[in-house]
Order: sequence, then structure tokens, then C-alpha cells
Amino acid sequence: MNSNQEISSSDLAKRIRIHALRMTSRGGSSHIGAVFSIADILAVLYGGVLDVRPSEPKWPDRDRFILSKGHAGAGVYAALAESGFFDIQWLETHYQDGSRLSGHVTHVDMPGVELSTGSLGHGLGVGCGMAYGAKLDGKNHRVVVLCSDGELDEGSNWEPILFAGHHKLSNLIAVIDYNKIQSLAPVSDTIALEPLADKFRVFGWAVYECNGHEHDALRAQFAAMKEEKGKPKVLLAHTTKGKGVSFMENTVLWHYRTARGEEFDRALAELEAVR
Repeated sequence: MNSNQEISSSDLAKRIRIHALRMTSRGGSSHIGAVFSIADILAVLYGGVLDVRPSEPKWPDRDRFILSKGHAGAGVYAALAESGFFDIQWLETHYQDGSRLSGHVTHVDMPGVELSTGSLGHGLGVGCGMAYGAKLDGKNHRVVVLCSDGELDEGSNWEPILFAGHHKLSNLIAVIDYNKIQSLAPVSDTIALEPLADKFRVFGWAVYECNGHEHDALRAQFAAMKEEKGKPKVLLAHTTKGKGVSFMENTVLWHYRTARGEEFDRALAELEAVR
């Protein structure tokens, strides 16, 4: 189990957002909107869903988590630090010269990170390979891959989706951060994904769906997945890009923009006001 159970998932989500806001502002990186859309998912995963041991990051039977949308790495670093994988003070060096914490998430010298990602469309393929290998070895751990919706434009995702269904990889979970905005435009204007649930179903996946900011709903979906046998699972988590800061929500601008000065102060005040 996760050692972070004394912290509520809602409190953890708040801390992830505040850490990420400070980290991206201090280092001058971006993608804060992408971090905020997955903060609740990360909080639920690291708040008890993932079977991991912060004191033993390479525990052989741990669940494997991959952030395929690697540009949101600040959120994962914050979740790991709050969960006890490494000192929270490391977060202060994010995206700075000589830091272990690169802008896109890296596994190099980073306890708790399974795979370096950044170029979109790779995480699910690697996760699929990990799940298939675990199945061949008779292992019981799960592999959870968090992808963006815009990332599904990449054809490299659809090969592992097909492969996982064919091999009935019930130990594989894909979570789609379905905020419906990608880097420069709405997803529907770039390459429309709908009917996304039906597409996964015809590839042999069990499909789950919920509001990606409602913690009880997220926990219920992950719990239900344990009862599903013989199929890979996908959770379509409907989220809001920039969730938690009113002027960042549902806008393309905060995919690349860095909050500083008055914008930083306003954002921090809104996040700190959350109860």
C-alpha cells in the first residue's frame, strides 16, 4: 500500500497543484494547464490505488505507473515527493541547470519514475510491453499508463491498443486525460476522437468513464476494474484543462504560458483558498 494514506486525496491534489505552480514559475517551464487537469487523478492513484512502496521504489511487485503525457511531469514529481519517494526540497530545483527534475518527466536518478517520456505516443506501447512481460512471468502487478487525449492522434498508440486487446492484458490500465484541448486547439478541431469509448470497445477493452476531478468516482472506477477479468481497461477521465484556477480553465493559452507576477499571485491565492 501507499505510505501517503494519512493525507486525504483532496489535500494531496491541492498540494500537487500548488507545488506545480511554484515549480513551473520558478524554473520558467510551462504546461501548467496540463498538470492541473491530471492533479486529481494523480492524487487518487498515489493516495492509495497504486500498490507502491516509497521506501523501496524498485520493489519487484510494485504497480508500474507511466505518465505518457510527459510534459505534465511537474505533477508526478510533486505527487512522488509528497508520497515520500524523495525529499520535497528537490522540487525547488525543477527545470533548472543541474537538476534531476527535467521539464518532461525522467526516470534517471528519479525514485518512483518508471520511464522518461516527452515525445507523445510512446508510453502506452512501453506499458503494454511491461504488462505482457508480467503476464508471461506470472506476475500480479498492474501497469497504469496516463495518456492525454490529444496524444491519441499518434498512430503509435493504436498498435498497443490492438495488441493489448488481442492478448487480453487484464493487468493493463490506460487512463485518458480527456480535457478536450491539446497544444494549439480543441481536440475536436484537430483530429476528432469520438466515439472514443466505442473505439476502445471494438479493440477488446473494458471501458470506464467518469469525471476526472471527482475523487470518489475515480476510486470507484479503479475498484471496479479489479473485478474485470480478461480485458485491458481504459478510463476516460473527463477533465478540465487548468482545473483549479479560474482564469486558466478551458483555455489553450495555459498549455505553454508560465504564471509569474500578478498571474502567479492570483493563481496561488485561488489554490490556497480551496478547502
